[in-house]
Amino acid sequence: MPLLVLVVVTALAFDFTNGFHDTANAMATSIATKALRPKVAVLLSAVLNVVGAFLSLAVAATIAKGIVEQDAVTMSVVFAGLCGGIIWNLVTWYFGLPSSSSHAIIGGLVGSVLVAAGADGVIWSGLASKVIIPAVIAPVAAGFIALTGTWLVYRITRSVGSGARESEFRWGQIGSASLVSLAHGTNDAQKTMGIILLALIAGGELPADAGVPVWVIIACAGAIGLGTYLGGWRVIRTLGKGLVDIEPPQGLAAETSSAAVILVSSHFGYPLSTTHVASGSIMGSGVGRRTPVRWGVARRMVVAWLITLPAAGLVGAGAEGIQRLLDGAAGTLVVLAILVAASAGLWLASRRSAVDHTNVNDDWTAPDRPASVPA
Repeated sequence: MPLLVLVVVTALAFDFTNGFHDTANAMATSIATKALRPKVAVLLSAVLNVVGAFLSLAVAATIAKGIVEQDAVTMSVVFAGLCGGIIWNLVTWYFGLPSSSSHAIIGGLVGSVLVAAGADGVIWSGLASKVIIPAVIAPVAAGFIALTGTWLVYRITRSVGSGARESEFRWGQIGSASLVSLAHGTNDAQKTMGIILLALIAGGELPADAGVPVWVIIACAGAIGLGTYLGGWRVIRTLGKGLVDIEPPQGLAAETSSAAVILVSSHFGYPLSTTHVASGSIMGSGVGRRTPVRWGVARRMVVAWLITLPAAGLVGAGAEGIQRLLDGAAGTLVVLAILVAASAGLWLASRRSAVDHTNVNDDWTAPDRPASVPA
């Protein structure tokens, strides 16, 4: 029972990091265009993330039953996978990189299962069809939709004065950003629900065919909402100011594109990377408006996307390896100590170049890099 409690608490900690890491997906463009004040934006996003978490459970079912074999999952495996997800989330947050929290937790879980049960413990067909293929298709689709939407918006409103156009579209952005936040809650909060469901099944608290308990839904919704409210300002800055210079019409097009793709994916139970979708939409909106895209920033983001699954997998595998080597509670305590130390170290390091609501909208002072975010 103590190990189960530790796993649930760690899962909620991951959900919290997911919230502040992914706030940018919904609110970066609205903050960049000043459609919403930064603190108002994260509060609105937090509330709608909580609401969205109650709308669907399809993604939770995929995480719990479609990626790894349930027989291969033990408490230590789930704990190790969560460590992989949390540490990778914090590393990419520190560098201001909008990487995928979804891929981080899935990668961590797959890595720990490979150490515990070998290749047979992973449902490779599910990993490919539910995670890898959507990861390739989703940002491209979102980018194309945003490109088309941005071109149409500027085409239709070409006779409207730029001041009036920007003023009216800022109001529209409030609605579109809200829709992205709602969609984010329907997709991302459920990933942690699926992980906790796996832990409860592995611990014998629920049968293998059980659904997600109500208390798990409430806890996960609250954790992601709290994380969202605190705001992942480093990542918000990269998406809002680092990729392209955003105007309200293209912000509306990008947010609407993101919401549409995320909601469709949630309906079909795909644990989609909302970060990939939002980033693809913003880049597409820049191309649609024919404004310069900072491709150096984009390249670093894509590299982070590509290595998230294997990097989090290596951390998860290492954590499970330590637990198996030391065997029993001692191994788990060592892994927990490493997790706490790494998290504290990254947070303390981030204070040397702090980004918050007061400077998140400062000009991007270098071609590819803000002065306040490490290279």
